[in-house]
Amino acid sequence: MRVNGKDYMDQRRSNAEGDTLARGTIAETAELTAEDRFDDEDYPAYSMGAAAEMLGVTPTFLRALGAAKLIEPKRSGGGHRRYSRYQLRLAARARELVDQGTPVEAACRIIILEDQLAEALRINAAYVRERAAEDR
Repeated sequence: MRVNGKDYMDQRRSNAEGDTLARGTIAETAELTAEDRFDDEDYPAYSMGAAAEMLGVTPTFLRALGAAKLIEPKRSGGGHRRYSRYQLRLAARARELVDQGTPVEAACRIIILEDQLAEALRINAAYVRERAAEDR
């Protein structure tokens, strides 16, 4: 997925391979305008408590998703976890799978594979469109 020129699929892929995503701070996004922050799915707008409440999960569940390397929250200047809308969507999908009886680690792997498949399909569709345009 590309948001504001950033490729988040690559981050999840490297994350699934065991690499830890670089932890940024909210200060790194200081150059963004308010409108940019509203539109940026990766802007870390939600505290752990707010994220847990929105999803109907416990903070422990969110930490487990981090330990399973599905999401890596950014940190505030004080070190508090901050989650983006995109991360909350991933966590909501994980909760669905866990509620169906899937272990957390397996649910995280499923979500990563689903995202990789969606990205591959997007790339393939773009390639097909490009080839069709060249043939005209």
